[in-house]
Amino acid sequence: MKWAVLIAAAAITAAGCGSSDSTVSKTPEPTVPSAIAQTAPPSVPPAPPPVVVPTTTTAADPCAVDLAAPEIVKAVSELPRDPRSKQAWNPEPLAGNYNECAQLSAVIVKANTNSENPNTRAVLFHLGKFIPTGVPDTYGFNGIDDTAVTTGDTIALRYSGATEGLDSVVKFRWNGNGVELVGNTG
Repeated sequence: MKWAVLIAAAAITAAGCGSSDSTVSKTPEPTVPSAIAQTAPPSVPPAPPPVVVPTTTTAADPCAVDLAAPEIVKAVSELPRDPRSKQAWNPEPLAGNYNECAQLSAVIVKANTNSENPNTRAVLFHLGKFIPTGVPDTYGFNGIDDTAVTTGDTIALRYSGATEGLDSVVKFRWNGNGVELVGNTG
């Protein structure tokens, strides 16, 4: 019986070590020691630097007409209310030639009302700064005359009425100290 147990144990041992053992034949041996594999950083190429595309920006010309200038909104907010409607003035100009370089420039604004024919007025500026006082009455103007009449120190404001024959142009000039009425043409 001893022999039978020994032969059976030998047969089992021989079968376990044979080439048909699926665990031994399919498990690969590590090629890199495990301590090195865990501490080595992954090999990733560095990111390329960002591409900078040169752009050319031109600065806004301060002497160009700018009807969206913040100075216009500020000046219109300082105006007294429209005497007819008792409303504030709409800061979006109907017309104008505002710029920071002109001795005298203007914008035409209307009363902020739903009226069919709201009041209009001119707002005058010297070198881009609002002229709040010392200006002749500028109510009722609804345009600026052509550039042949309007120059750097003179502004020609136009009133065009609904009825023919009521068109007129009034010129204002910066005299070095303030605004003066130069002439009225009809």
